[in-house]
Amino acid sequence: MAASMGDMFSFCVDPAGRARAVVEVRFINNVKGKGLFATRNIHKGETIFMEKPVVSSQFLWNAWYNYKACDHCLRALETAEENAQRLLGKSYQVLPHPEQCGIRKDLHQQCPQCQVTYCSAACRQSALEQYHQVLCLGPSREDPMHPLNKLQEAWRNIHYPPETSSIMLMARMVATVKQAKDKDWWIKLFSQFCSKTANEEEEIIHKLLGDKFKGQLELLRPLFAEALYEERLGRWFTPKGFQSLFALVGTNGQGIGTSSLSQWVHGCDALELPLQERKQLDAFIDQLYKDIEKETGDFLNCEGSGLYVLQSCCNHSCIPNAETSFPDNNFLLHLTALEDIKAGEEICISYLECCQRDRSRHSRHKILRENYLFTCSCPRCLAQAEDPDVTSEEDEELEGETDDAELEDEMTDV
Repeated sequence: MAASMGDMFSFCVDPAGRARAVVEVRFINNVKGKGLFATRNIHKGETIFMEKPVVSSQFLWNAWYNYKACDHCLRALETAEENAQRLLGKSYQVLPHPEQCGIRKDLHQQCPQCQVTYCSAACRQSALEQYHQVLCLGPSREDPMHPLNKLQEAWRNIHYPPETSSIMLMARMVATVKQAKDKDWWIKLFSQFCSKTANEEEEIIHKLLGDKFKGQLELLRPLFAEALYEERLGRWFTPKGFQSLFALVGTNGQGIGTSSLSQWVHGCDALELPLQERKQLDAFIDQLYKDIEKETGDFLNCEGSGLYVLQSCCNHSCIPNAETSFPDNNFLLHLTALEDIKAGEEICISYLECCQRDRSRHSRHKILRENYLFTCSCPRCLAQAEDPDVTSEEDEELEGETDDAELEDEMTDV
């Protein structure tokens, strides 16, 4: 059961049909599956397409620790100054150039039943129409015995920071189908995402949940069914189907990061200032980030993940010709060309962080096999095929520092 090509472009934000004129999805082979190809020449720096996710969700611990984001689009809800104050633990911190903060609190709205917050009326309405009627907790938001709250608590007790996924992403998939008038359309759309064999699924879930993943799956599955059972999706609630659902999210989930502070910094960088004032502002920002790192570490952003139909068709390369980013401070993904791309050429992103791409072929392959279950055969890897299969001293040091947060699809600057 496969969705039509039209479905694959349904979430692109291009009223003129730009994405359809620039890219197409082709089947490559049984090993690589499908890929994304340019249908015309694309210039370096060009936005290839912009895409909304089919579903997305903030990570549960991220929300628990008061990283305030729109419950639908993940737009940061704090002003840049509030963001800096919380990350620093200093309520008196003042930021210069407050006009560079784009947060509009006057537009924020809450669900009148459960009080979750949205950045706008449009997001509140979109959530209500797609999934929130099913997931709204109403007056039970603080009730620990509500099935959805029990499910979320169980997830938090299994999947600690740094987070790479959320059970609520899967909950929104089910809720979307439950609410939909055309359930088959959504079921077909979800079937577009890359699937794995049973053994591969177990490897992915093992990486996501750890050594006790089988017991944890069986802990979560009845809670998931109690909260969300849908007859049309009956297979997702069986042991094998629930495993497949987890693997689908683990394989295809794209990390999303948003930050009002980051947006403020970008705005300040663009200001035309006298030289001395520019030096003072840059020094202030540098010190601000050093102080935040001491207080908060690497957890700067509102973080979550989403499923993107078209972006998920992009294969990996260690020398990518495109990258994803979230410059709008919400879940809208931009795919941008890193170099000129010729018509007919495959568009590839990197599943590795920038620092990981600089490592040896052996180390890159180790990360990709462990986390994505494939061996890369991009031009760079083929050119280095004769390199010894050993890890350099520098790589060994870095391997000791690698954590799960680095193993998501590339989360570029927000």
